Amino acid sequence: MNFFHLNRKRERPEQNNRLINEKSPYLLQHAHNPVDWHPWGEEAFRKARTENKPIFLSIGYSTCHWCHVMEKESFNDPEVADLMNESFVSVKVDREERPDLDDLYMYVCQIITGGGGWPLTVMMTPDKLPFFAATYIPRESSGNFIGLTELIPQINELWNERNEDLASSAQQFAVSLKMFSSTPEASFNDEELLEETFSQLEGQYDKHNGGFGDAPKFPSPQILLFLLRYWKLSGEQKALSMVEKTLSEMRKGGIYDQIGYGFHRYSTDSSWKVPHFEKMLYDQAMLTISYTEAFQATGNEEYKRTAEQIISYVLRDLRSPEGAFYCAEDSDSDGKEGKFYTWSSRESSEVLDKEDIDLAFKAYGINERGNVEDTDHEYKGLNILNRHSSPEHLLSEFDISEDELNKRLEKIRNTMFSVRVNRIRPQKDDKILSDWNGLMIAALAKASRAFSEPSYLQAAKEACDFIMNNIHRPSDGFLMHRWREGEAAIAGYADDYAFMTWALLEIYECDFDANYFGKALQLNNYMLEHFWDSKNGGFFTSPDYGEQLLIRRKEIYDDAYPSANSIAFQNQLIIGKITAKPEYDDLVAQMKKAFSGEIVRAPSLFTFLIMNFQYPRGQEVIIAGNPNNEDTKQMISELNHEFLPYTVTVLKPSDQQSPEIVKYVDFLKDYNPRDGKTTAFVCTDHSCKPPTTDVQEVLGYLRAA
Repeated sequence: MNFFHLNRKRERPEQNNRLINEKSPYLLQHAHNPVDWHPWGEEAFRKARTENKPIFLSIGYSTCHWCHVMEKESFNDPEVADLMNESFVSVKVDREERPDLDDLYMYVCQIITGGGGWPLTVMMTPDKLPFFAATYIPRESSGNFIGLTELIPQINELWNERNEDLASSAQQFAVSLKMFSSTPEASFNDEELLEETFSQLEGQYDKHNGGFGDAPKFPSPQILLFLLRYWKLSGEQKALSMVEKTLSEMRKGGIYDQIGYGFHRYSTDSSWKVPHFEKMLYDQAMLTISYTEAFQATGNEEYKRTAEQIISYVLRDLRSPEGAFYCAEDSDSDGKEGKFYTWSSRESSEVLDKEDIDLAFKAYGINERGNVEDTDHEYKGLNILNRHSSPEHLLSEFDISEDELNKRLEKIRNTMFSVRVNRIRPQKDDKILSDWNGLMIAALAKASRAFSEPSYLQAAKEACDFIMNNIHRPSDGFLMHRWREGEAAIAGYADDYAFMTWALLEIYECDFDANYFGKALQLNNYMLEHFWDSKNGGFFTSPDYGEQLLIRRKEIYDDAYPSANSIAFQNQLIIGKITAKPEYDDLVAQMKKAFSGEIVRAPSLFTFLIMNFQYPRGQEVIIAGNPNNEDTKQMISELNHEFLPYTVTVLKPSDQQSPEIVKYVDFLKDYNPRDGKTTAFVCTDHSCKPPTTDVQEVLGYLRAA
């Protein structure tokens, strides 16, 4: 093979590759690359076998900054493209469309390299057996990093001259992969495991800035949800203070969009100041839940305002005309990361009224040199807005009332927002994914209950109804994963079924429409039929009729958002409490056993799963009454405002001869109001308190548990 052309830059007319017919925004971003990209499918692997070439698999997503960098440096470069086209059959995968592939090959990368991330690069045989893995690879070699222009010829030489050795090594690795994915069972005590998890999180906690670990720092909302429950169960005040410090510091930092609201993906520093600017739907959902529950636990209005602001961003910028939610917004705009969000002092001064400039600069940390400390950084001379000047400091310095301060700050924010709207926006990934929509729907329903805000429930229902009417098959419960431009595609994964089941359960507990509970049961039953491991317990990522890969993985690690198994575990507990059917207890026991070895090894990585181990200690509240009566509404409202993470509530309507909910929960037929008044029945572990019509007595039962 002749590589004489490596140092020559050549112009080449733009042409389309096979990705041009795809729906994924990420794949379409690469549809004009000179690389002869294929979507994942038999055509690519057949070509690789016919031409005896290895596969170059590249996995990423549309709002991934380093995916953009690798495309600009390498995949758009004719010389690199020629190398790839001559040596490989190249395959592009959107990780958000194919989480099964992403999970598998990220696992491969972590085993081979000890780390992972995106873009993910895997080289493998035509039979999908990997022999090389990496994340971002530069065009040229530099220091300890080999570049594609050097790596590809080396791989090509190995493939052509030592093909049998390479294939044998890949085969051996595939065998080892199955061994790595099997973890022996372990025994543990639930209470001791809770304490060990808290101890590990305490050791990772950043007492100065909040959050866990050092830079880069992620919000990790599932950890905050665990800590809130640990505090509720144990009374450990440090757990609550860890949550409050983290939520407050994140809200003040640059990781929070101070002008347009919503959270960026993560902070590149330890103090939440300099974010990676992409915005993901799942972060908005999980952080909405975190701030909502923190408000319920503490009554701090700042947490409520933050949750409401996140929701306002999602409804404004991520909501589709159909009412469902898009995936994400990019970190880059006009070719630069963060350009949409950053401000020079000059621009800030020009757009604000003179009397507001000094206040704005102090409130948002704006200065003439820029407020990013590293002067060689790409943000040199620019300001990333944050709110680390406390309201108390501003009140003192500007000698104004709190009401006047808030009015002026809102005026400043609105002015800057109106200017920013006219900038070139980051690209939006307008895929609608069932799983991520499920998270956002659950978040909206939770916020609707906690804040007594019916518009949030309405938004949740519209999104849920769109999914269930357009991506779901009501005859048997089959669910698709992705919808875009009028097309539903890709058979659903465990995430889709688990997250949408959770969403439906949350909607049910909002307004007690039994139709949503029935749909939750249908999705859960379908998941049990097609994803459940009947031999070892737990749910596989892909269904039993899905594509056969090297191994059939189970997702358990709670990372950016909870795993499918963690949420499915919670769903079995909730459904079991509502229906009082023992088979759900059996499923829960099997799941704990199946994942026990991994949990014991590193419990702080499974916080959403572990926090639900205490669900059996929770309560069921059965309310019998007319849902239109004021005493019924008051009782439900009082319960909704409390932080009761292990309580499920069911309404038996007394205004209907045959309530729909009885079709799913038959024992409810025996629960009726006493003396014509709305009556609550509070039960714990199959033992019930005396029925009561006094809401304060109900709360007393629940608080004492």
